[in-house]
Amino acid sequence: MTYCVAARLDSGLVFLSDSRTNAGVDQISVFRKMTVFERPGDRVMVLMTSGNLAVSQAVLNALARQQDDGGETIWNAPDMFEATRRIGAAVRDVYRSEAPALHEQGVDFNVNMIFGGQIGAERCRLFQIYSAGNFIEAGQECPYFQIGEAKYGKPILDRVLRPDTSLDEAAKCALISMDSTLRSNISVGLPLDLLVYDTNALRVTHFASIDEHNEYFRMIRGTWGERLRQVFAEIPDPLWTNPDAPGTLVPPTRVHQPLRVEPDNAPQASYPAPQVLAEDPGKDQPN
Repeated sequence: MTYCVAARLDSGLVFLSDSRTNAGVDQISVFRKMTVFERPGDRVMVLMTSGNLAVSQAVLNALARQQDDGGETIWNAPDMFEATRRIGAAVRDVYRSEAPALHEQGVDFNVNMIFGGQIGAERCRLFQIYSAGNFIEAGQECPYFQIGEAKYGKPILDRVLRPDTSLDEAAKCALISMDSTLRSNISVGLPLDLLVYDTNALRVTHFASIDEHNEYFRMIRGTWGERLRQVFAEIPDPLWTNPDAPGTLVPPTRVHQPLRVEPDNAPQASYPAPQVLAEDPGKDQPN
């Protein structure tokens, strides 16, 4: 499995991918999931993949064949939408050649991709491409995409990322999202590829390959966990003992009873309300 995340912001693009591929608990390998297509001064495009590794590699080979044939390629696409359409066409070509054999072996044709970048004077754009070769584009309301093991790292993205988020803050957010995923799923692993692109640079702005020895990422992992525990400890505990207090967990305006299953042939039981203890007027008073 894998985890990749990318964000399209007012100031540019951020891409982050892991590099773990596994076919069982004893067959774990490292394969980089991020590929960069760069022609400085003309275009920068980044492709990240998840799913069946053989299918992903076949799609990359199909893109190379497009170039060898001298026809329509992502290198001569006039804009990012057209470049994305050509990647979708490559996915469908691979499906036609590989899907029947995969189906005979009971294997799904499974590939998902994130593709983004900038061509010429066009604005930065970001797309997610599905196994059918169709795709969607990131917008103002949801400026990021995830593929692979997305669920563990999604909450921080939803709370932090906005179109006006700075690139450095977005990179930090993506790394925290990745750390949450690494802690909860063994199918995602180091090293990581982090790429940051400034709008209109038309070249890769910043790139880092991050392993377990990277001091900044180690700081992120330690600090984020520590601050989460600190914030958790500062949140008040549930208040059960005073139903009239603001913020109580058991306000008197409604009945607090669990859903019960009665024993067979038992008479209808009448249950008292759960006991709510009164505050002790002498509590915390000086002796």
